[in-house]
Amino acid sequence: MERFGGPEVLRIRRLPDPVPGPGQVLVAVEYASVTFVETQVRAGAGPAARQRPPLPRVPGNGVGGRIRTAAADAGPAPVGTTVVTTTGGTGGYAELALARAEDVIPVPDGLTSRAATALLADGRTAVMLHRQAAVRPGEWVLVEAAAGGVGSLLVQLAVAAGAKVVGAAAGAAKADLVTSLGALACVDYTRADWERQVVELTGGGADLVFDGVGGRLGAQGMNAVRAGGRAAIFGMAGGSWTEPPEWVTLVPDGGMPSAGQARALSEEALALAAIGRLRPVIGQSYPLADAARAHRAIEARSTVGKTLLIP
Repeated sequence: MERFGGPEVLRIRRLPDPVPGPGQVLVAVEYASVTFVETQVRAGAGPAARQRPPLPRVPGNGVGGRIRTAAADAGPAPVGTTVVTTTGGTGGYAELALARAEDVIPVPDGLTSRAATALLADGRTAVMLHRQAAVRPGEWVLVEAAAGGVGSLLVQLAVAAGAKVVGAAAGAAKADLVTSLGALACVDYTRADWERQVVELTGGGADLVFDGVGGRLGAQGMNAVRAGGRAAIFGMAGGSWTEPPEWVTLVPDGGMPSAGQARALSEEALALAAIGRLRPVIGQSYPLADAARAHRAIEARSTVGKTLLIP
């Protein structure tokens, strides 16, 4: 990526192999995570405009694969171990990626590197939000963008906690996915009156809404929450943060997790998946050379669940 702009600025380039520095490992990438935030940073516009990194750069912040080489001081993870790791914000869309040894998480038995990569970021986000919101048995929970990477995991966690879940997603295919994950219903939020459907389904409004959308849809979601209900707000894909109305209590977010806390949350998500209690929805995978096409699909809201690149 040599300039900011549309998906077409993502180009394949042949670069020298990275060499691990002190405390680093080199990962032979099997899967690279693609996120909505990465499309905003690439564009250099919208809510992520302030995140403009130095150019040129290789995008990508999360990968799964095997450790190829490691610095002498890189710690206990041996060469050949299958791991997932953050890359510190750059270098993930590649065949080889550098990472700090302290960020590397071995993939637990019973889990593929594909599933683990899908859970690295979305899993820690969902586990953190679920914990912060203190989901209770029997309460009604509304999950916006319920067919997305984070949303599909929030649905599963809330159902496992004994909550009654209503999802909001676009179209019948996504609705079918959401109900297959345990939601009692899923409304189509391309309909003008979708929030009224939620109020009717829940008998007066949801007790809790997970809002990762913001913008107009986020505001509509607040109108589906009963008086005294709660809102966990964690994203603004719609262009702006949602301002909760006076009758809705904002769930405290606890601030940005430290690197150690983020790692622990990812490890918890991987452990839940390894025992079959959490399943990442991987809707589409693209060859590394088609990174631009992956970005276009995400921006067009045509993706389901998680999107991965395969070198």
